[in-house]
Amino acid sequence: MESAAAETKEPARLSRVWAALWLAFGLWLLYRAIFVGAGSAYVTDLNGRLLGATHNDYLAGGAVFSWSRTIGIWISAFLTLCVFSFLYRDNAFYKFSEAVFVGTSAAYMMVVGFWTVVIPSLLAKIWPAWVQSWAMPGISIIRDENWWLYLMPLLLGGMLLWRLSPRGAWIARWPLAFIIGSTAGIRLIGFLQADFLSQIHNTIEPVIVVETAQSGLRTFAWGESLQNFLLVVCVLAALSYFFFSIEHTGLFGRVSQMGVWVLMITFGAAFGYTVMGRIALLAIRFEFLFADWLWLIDPSGSRLGT
Repeated sequence: MESAAAETKEPARLSRVWAALWLAFGLWLLYRAIFVGAGSAYVTDLNGRLLGATHNDYLAGGAVFSWSRTIGIWISAFLTLCVFSFLYRDNAFYKFSEAVFVGTSAAYMMVVGFWTVVIPSLLAKIWPAWVQSWAMPGISIIRDENWWLYLMPLLLGGMLLWRLSPRGAWIARWPLAFIIGSTAGIRLIGFLQADFLSQIHNTIEPVIVVETAQSGLRTFAWGESLQNFLLVVCVLAALSYFFFSIEHTGLFGRVSQMGVWVLMITFGAAFGYTVMGRIALLAIRFEFLFADWLWLIDPSGSRLGT
């Protein structure tokens, strides 16, 4: 009985500790916001345009306090902390921030796609006078000679929206199949030209490189020659691993095994590059929290008056 009571008291004690820590953090934030100005944003008027300003500009009288940008900083900090809360465990705050991010991103892309693709590239081609009257005043009201060809994507787009209907959802499969097929074909040609052929072209390098000085003296370039030699050998070794018409034994097996090492080094370098990019994004978020929100650091020297 005593052990069960102790196990019951432990979560309650831990909850009180966390509540006390969050209360202390909130009071500290309130102090930083009121007496230090943490999380504040300022703007300055330049030829009728409001541009971001620093705390030093505000102290010098060249900027004013911006409520909208300040609220945006605090909302951004709150959502960032909500995302970081997943490091502890899955919770409602993380799910809320995830839903906000996905929803705003989808809505933003929909609006951008409507005004940059649907209006100028579709409706303006079919009804230029109508679009010119309310959306794009600078376009010509004369239709193109083959304007009727744009009726096909308009029809496919209408069929794609049929998926929202409870009946006849199968109609949306036809434009979806056309989109996937045409996109795959276009991307395939693009990848062949940009990746496959360019990689073959970049692999064709001279193994023996000779440099000519201004005096006319020809010298052997050891560094560049060794680099080109390793490039050719590694490419051939990696390709031999995927050649299954010959059994991977003997000399060919050792070459293919070398190709495995080449592939692992390549994948490791690519993964490391990806991790470095993610760490850079993490550092940017920490800099936002400590510099723009909490005012604990000032890497740009924009708050010398604090």
